[in-house]
Amino acid sequence: MTSTAVTEQQPVALITGAGRRFGFELAKALLAEGYRVLAHYNSSREGVAELEELGALGLQADLTDQQAIEQLVIDVKQSTQRLDLLVNNASCFYDNERVNADPQALAAVFQVHVQAPYQLIHGLSELLAAHGDGAVINITDIYTDSPATGYIAYCAAKAGLANLTQSFAKQLAPKVRVNGIQPGPILFLPEHDSEHRDKVLAETPLKVEGGLEPMIQAVRFLRDNPFVTGEFIKVDGGRALLI
Repeated sequence: MTSTAVTEQQPVALITGAGRRFGFELAKALLAEGYRVLAHYNSSREGVAELEELGALGLQADLTDQQAIEQLVIDVKQSTQRLDLLVNNASCFYDNERVNADPQALAAVFQVHVQAPYQLIHGLSELLAAHGDGAVINITDIYTDSPATGYIAYCAAKAGLANLTQSFAKQLAPKVRVNGIQPGPILFLPEHDSEHRDKVLAETPLKVEGGLEPMIQAVRFLRDNPFVTGEFIKVDGGRALLI
């Protein structure tokens, strides 16, 4: 991989799953703030191509493949001598039916949500600590604390990511802070019909689909507050109160 020039003062962020939805919008927001964005993707090349036009560097890796993750760490190290922000956002949202029918899907849930973040945080910890104020933000889920029975493996994997968050917060302090965000109904999937949406919003105290901007605001808070580590912010319109 060819090294990409980054000025000594320019902050650098790595976002996994940057090709769509929250990862894509966060990448655009950070680019607008002057960040050099390393935009990881697996198959969502179209979104990353748009980010590259804005100045991002696209890095492809299948997070279900251990060797691909190791190569991603190498690619990041070859691309920059600093890393200010790592956002573990990539997700594998499989329900019980999917993982029960396919052992590879079951493995993928844990590889994407636990193994990959572990390897990335561990492998990039020196870069994150280089300037003494690196930050890691792991995207978990409100169901970490109250699991949904239809997504048992997914919820367990996100709980594992939450535990990693606190463990690395202990290990990497004081040079690197590690926190998590627990999203709720921020952006429905295309396959969610109106009946599903109405049900979810009825069970959400604020009664609205949150959108992605509140998530971006939460990232900024955790990035900029120098005295918060090992913590989680729910961005869910109060939904966790009722599940």
